[in-house]
Amino acid sequence: MTFLTSWEEFSKAAELLYTNDPMKCRFVTKYRHCDGKLEIKITDDAVCLQYRSEHAQDVKKLEKLTSQLMRHMTSKEK
Repeated sequence: MTFLTSWEEFSKAAELLYTNDPMKCRFVTKYRHCDGKLEIKITDDAVCLQYRSEHAQDVKKLEKLTSQLMRHMTSKEK
């Protein structure tokens, strides 16, 4: 499992991982309030990308990434 330190690097890699094989890709988020940590994981069983943050501003970035992935999921392109 790879923890990426840069949000930009993580979001680009996550989007690429999803577009390579959308049917195998899983996206998981976990927030621990007691620690104030946000963990995001995306995997296709061969590659596992993870990102961890303690910054509240990263929640907005997560919302943006989620909406980008949802646009990919709902698009008619094949």
